[in-house]
Amino acid sequence: MSMLTPPGMGGKYRITGNKYPKMRRPRRRGRLVVLTVASVVVLGVGGWGTLQLIDVFTGGGREASAAGDGTDCGVRTKASPSPSAKPLPEPRTITVNVLNATTRGGLAKKTADELKKRGFKIGDVGNATKQYDKKVKGTGLLLGPATALDTTLPVLGTQLPGAERRTEAARKGATVDLVIGDGFKALAPQQDADRALTKLARPEPAPTTKKDC
Repeated sequence: MSMLTPPGMGGKYRITGNKYPKMRRPRRRGRLVVLTVASVVVLGVGGWGTLQLIDVFTGGGREASAAGDGTDCGVRTKASPSPSAKPLPEPRTITVNVLNATTRGGLAKKTADELKKRGFKIGDVGNATKQYDKKVKGTGLLLGPATALDTTLPVLGTQLPGAERRTEAARKGATVDLVIGDGFKALAPQQDADRALTKLARPEPAPTTKKDC
């Protein structure tokens, strides 16, 4: 039996017999796995940071472009003050002729009495002229001079909603006519008429829309 010492062993190991011991390399597989994982993490963090920098310098990508073209802007609705209108006359300053164009008797006087209770001045009361007698098919016809179209007639119209409004260019003075038509049943309830008068004198502001970007 021979005694052999493999070269490079420095005499530390002595081998006896006719079999050499198996020399194993140090286990480095676990260390390599750890290093590989760490490298992947570092590269991932670095790539994410790069993307963030790109977003910063390019304005945020899609969100920035969306804000730029206004597609994601919020819309606000705001009531804008209504333009100043000409003050409307009060019922006590309006003189109304009440004329009956139907075949039903007594409508003119009854309607005139109700208008008087509501503050209007009453002028002539009676049958309509031949021009309108039995020719008004709706609830009524409001007649007045050209200046009454946007002043007196709207105020009188609150008492008889749906009545046609018409002006006569040659007509003089401020008196207006309420010609009762075939479709007439009664004046508007006083509460509704008062509400309409208030709304007419103080119109609600028109809503406007504004984009809030």
